[in-house]
Amino acid sequence: MNIFVGNLSSQTTEQQLTALFSPFGMIRSTKVIMDNYTGRSKGFGFVEMPVDAEAERAIRELNSTLMDAQVIVVNEARPRTEKERFPKPRY
Repeated sequence: MNIFVGNLSSQTTEQQLTALFSPFGMIRSTKVIMDNYTGRSKGFGFVEMPVDAEAERAIRELNSTLMDAQVIVVNEARPRTEKERFPKPRY
C-alpha cells in the first residue's frame, strides 16, 4: 500500500520517515517530495508498505501525531490524476 504523509517539516528526511514507519512492518520505499527549483521539501512524502494490514495500522496510529514539531497527516495515497497543464482558452 502506498501511504501519503503530509505536513512534514522542511527538515524531515527519508531516513526519518523510514524510522517512524518501520515499527509497523516492512517498508519497500520512502520518498520525500522535493521542489525542483529550490531543492527544498514540498512538505509531503510517501511510504510504500507491501503488507496492507501493517500499512493500515501505521495509518491509524500515526495520523495526527507529532513529527519534528509538526502534526502530520497520514492516509492512503490516492492515485494521481492527470491534470491539463495548459488549459485551452475559452473564447
